[in-house]
Amino acid sequence: MIGGIMGGDRHAAKAALYEAFAASGKALASAKRLELLDLLAQGERTVESLASAAGLNLTTASAHLQTLKQAGFVATRREGVRIHYRLAGQDVAQLFALLRKVAEAHQPAVAPAREHYLGPEAGQEMTREELLARAESGSVVVLDVRPAPEYAAGHIPAAVNIPVDQLADRITELPDDHEIVVYCRGEYCVLAYDAVRMLTDHGRHAIRLHDGMLEWRLADLPLATVPV
Repeated sequence: MIGGIMGGDRHAAKAALYEAFAASGKALASAKRLELLDLLAQGERTVESLASAAGLNLTTASAHLQTLKQAGFVATRREGVRIHYRLAGQDVAQLFALLRKVAEAHQPAVAPAREHYLGPEAGQEMTREELLARAESGSVVVLDVRPAPEYAAGHIPAAVNIPVDQLADRITELPDDHEIVVYCRGEYCVLAYDAVRMLTDHGRHAIRLHDGMLEWRLADLPLATVPV
């Protein structure tokens, strides 16, 4: 007898513990649930907004969100008839970011899938540290190409917001004598790639932040919000 638990009981207790760990793994074992976590890393959203952004119907989105809630990864609040979801904590965002990095390092399928989704490298990249220094000097324009609600929930200070699907019509709002640093949701977000290619095609000097808002938040760097 060790620690008050007999041999057979100890194995059962250990199995129960690892089953509890496995419940978290099972909740992550869905591409769509990972996509929902990625969206929620940008800020709180309604079920309807998440369903639309992830290309899901409401019933399917709600079922995935319930699975994530049961695993403790997301929390909710009610506002009238609407349910708002958010990540349960910064540690969930850290877990999601680490999962992607581990997969990229050890899963051979990630690299070709990433290249197929993001396309060829969109020219130069800039690190967060370089962007902070350049933004403070006023020598660059910082462009956030995420949807407006995500920008409002948190963005790099002094960044201007032109969602990528509006960029072609609003490109003249950007000065043509400054370097433009583009960012979106994170390192694996295609919006910034598309924006850099579009800006470059229009003769602008555009480069991409190496990662995006997920990594910016995890690095505990300054954030600005838009009051509701």
